[in-house]
Amino acid sequence: MTSTSASARLNNRTIGLDRAAFALLATIQVTLIASITVITVALPAIQRDLRAGPRDLVLAASAYGSSFGGLLLLGGRLTDLLRPRAVFVAGLAVFGAGSAAAGLAPAFAVLVAARFAQGAGAALAAPAAMALLGDVAPGPGEQAQARAVWGILSSAGATLGTVLSGAVTSWVSWRWLFAGPVVVAALGVAAARRLPSTGADRSGRRLDAPGALLATAGLAALLYGLGSSVLAVLAGLVLLALFGLVERCSPDPLAPLPFLRSRALPLAATALCAAAMASAFYLLALYFQQVRGLSPLRTSLLFLVPAPALAAAGVLAGRLLPRVGVRRLLAAGPLVSAAGLLLLARLGVPYAGLLVFPLGAGVTFAAATVAATEDVPAGQAGLAGGVLGAAMEVGPPVGLTVLVAIANAHSGEAGPGYAVALRVAAAALALTAPLALLRRRTR
Repeated sequence: MTSTSASARLNNRTIGLDRAAFALLATIQVTLIASITVITVALPAIQRDLRAGPRDLVLAASAYGSSFGGLLLLGGRLTDLLRPRAVFVAGLAVFGAGSAAAGLAPAFAVLVAARFAQGAGAALAAPAAMALLGDVAPGPGEQAQARAVWGILSSAGATLGTVLSGAVTSWVSWRWLFAGPVVVAALGVAAARRLPSTGADRSGRRLDAPGALLATAGLAALLYGLGSSVLAVLAGLVLLALFGLVERCSPDPLAPLPFLRSRALPLAATALCAAAMASAFYLLALYFQQVRGLSPLRTSLLFLVPAPALAAAGVLAGRLLPRVGVRRLLAAGPLVSAAGLLLLARLGVPYAGLLVFPLGAGVTFAAATVAATEDVPAGQAGLAGGVLGAAMEVGPPVGLTVLVAIANAHSGEAGPGYAVALRVAAAALALTAPLALLRRRTR
């Protein structure tokens, strides 16, 4: 009896340590994603204080996402070549330093440079955190549930960033928006010693420098150019095409094409759902303020409505995964998301959609994360995190560019055009459901 009790206490203590490590990684992930949207509502105040022009705001808004999305594949590769904990700590240090510089920026150019640095640090920390996730979960079942919860952290972070942006700028200076990331990064570096310091056998492996350069430049140019520069978009597409050619010839590619092909559906579902969420929240924010006349603070607070649905989605997906499998969840999530978007398209009463759509989006992200990371060898855990993050980052700017253009082209009035764009997004998401059902079962 004594031996059994001691064993149970030891087991509970081990599980507690795993949960503490997961909580640390989850907090970092939410903070990294929240930093993308945290200046959205604060842009007019930044423009006034730093004397920036209207076109400059596009650069301020896209600087973090451009470096974050552009460097994710490189960050994932470095995670696989080095120890994930070392890359995680280095990324947090760069992210924290960039956040401090942004909060203290005396000029607009300094703010933009600091946001680029923030994104570079996030591109190292995010795939490293995904690689560490497999080490802090004690078994296959726990890993699947942890990854299901992980899948909704990005949407939760984006919502949190939007809410904080409106709340903080309504009460204090926009500079305080960067205090939270500084504190979280510092705590993360201090607590990282509790994380496992393991790594796979990397003998004979090297960094694909040409592939890294082309992928980083191509993604950064594409993300920056969408909505602001056609030439940058074309340059990004050309660079990404060259990246594909280089990867075919490389003996040790940055992102092996068979690896990407086997995960094409969950990566596409992630990108589509992220695009739909970013576009829907953007259109609703404009509708609430331009048509309904709500203040920035009240508009931000409305985006707290999806929070319970997002939290429920993580729990629901974690429980359903062992019962129905990732394939059916990957079909159900987009269908529920599409239904939520159709409810949101009824702009006069969008509140039911603010609950249904996040529930479906959370299930989609959870199922896609599990599908994209299952059966990944230890030496490619960082790569899996990198490509999943890249899909999450590329989706929103592409979706915003396409759907806002559809909204503007359909009607001169905001409401009808926004409704059409939301219906188009719903149709695109619904099309992924039959593809998920046809997807071959994996282990």
